[in-house]
Amino acid sequence: MGLARRYLDNAATTWPKPAEVFGAWQHAAAEIGATAGRGMYREAVEASAIRTRARVAAARLLGGVDPARVALPAGCTLGLNAAIQGLVRPGDHVIATAADHNATLRPLHALAARGVIAWSVVPCDATGFVDPSDIASAWKPVTRLVVFSHASNVTGVIQDASAIAAIAHDRGGLVLLDASQTLGQVPCNPPAWSADIVAAPAHKWLLGTAGAAVLWAREGIEPEPFVCGGTGTSSDSLAMPDAFADRMEAGSPDVPAAAALAAAIGWLEGQSIASVGNRCRQLADACAAELATIPGVRVVGGRRGPPIVSFTLKGYDPADVAAMLEASAGVQVRAGFHCAACIHEYLGTRAGGTVRASFGPFNDQSDVDALVWGVAAIAAG
Repeated sequence: MGLARRYLDNAATTWPKPAEVFGAWQHAAAEIGATAGRGMYREAVEASAIRTRARVAAARLLGGVDPARVALPAGCTLGLNAAIQGLVRPGDHVIATAADHNATLRPLHALAARGVIAWSVVPCDATGFVDPSDIASAWKPVTRLVVFSHASNVTGVIQDASAIAAIAHDRGGLVLLDASQTLGQVPCNPPAWSADIVAAPAHKWLLGTAGAAVLWAREGIEPEPFVCGGTGTSSDSLAMPDAFADRMEAGSPDVPAAAALAAAIGWLEGQSIASVGNRCRQLADACAAELATIPGVRVVGGRRGPPIVSFTLKGYDPADVAAMLEASAGVQVRAGFHCAACIHEYLGTRAGGTVRASFGPFNDQSDVDALVWGVAAIAAG
């Protein structure tokens, strides 16, 4: 028999999922089989109810926000693009950070390359942390929006969202928070972490499936539609509907993904976000501590947020380390730059990125032991 699969790439996609998630997805796909908001027959009504339950569940997780302000775009990248391109205006200045993911950096770069906006990328330190005072220093009279990842997907360090939001709000600006690495791992306190807009994918720490994401905007924040089309509402008008969720969800929604998301959030709430997050971080902390004792290993960054451990091994390319770990120990990790174009300059990992292990709620100490054993074996030659 082959080696047991030890999956440690939960920061990309959590796996496995709770059984309730697969059950909800299967029921919606095999038994409901209808599109939300597109009919009044029994299954179509149930499809709409599934989508509503997912919006309500996500609103609870965001700290009790208004479910009517929660949309479920087909993915977080789509939601982030909808927020950015629906809010900025020609001549605006936008602030991002070096610790951000390409899901926000690339849309901003594209807008700047076309001359629509100007933008600034503020630095981070060697752990990926951004000093909020650098946001204030980068502010311009025409700054409209601050965009940042709540936690780095490379190092796991979490940003001071409340402090950054206070700086932006004091100056009349808006805050878009990419919560891809925190929603489902870090309790949302205060509601929506003081941001004006929050986006997160279903398939990462929310434990859902691909095909859905969460996009919330506070009352008064009304992005122009990024994608226009059918919504099942106001169908006699060529204009997009006024309701936030309808405007942000053009096209047929993925009902099975919405069902899976609602079930996943229910599972997380039953366990408690704090409990799940703490268990995962305990594994990550143990892993980082043990890796740091291996000659040639450098553990990169900090882990105050999601349970991510990035490291390098002297003399080895991260991609080679990842391949050897799977071959020798069945350990599956990610290697490279992790879709984060700017942070590696500050981490000192520009040559090849890092090896990244990320622990989910179904990992245990044996996974830590297998990873550490595998890295030690590689280091020993």
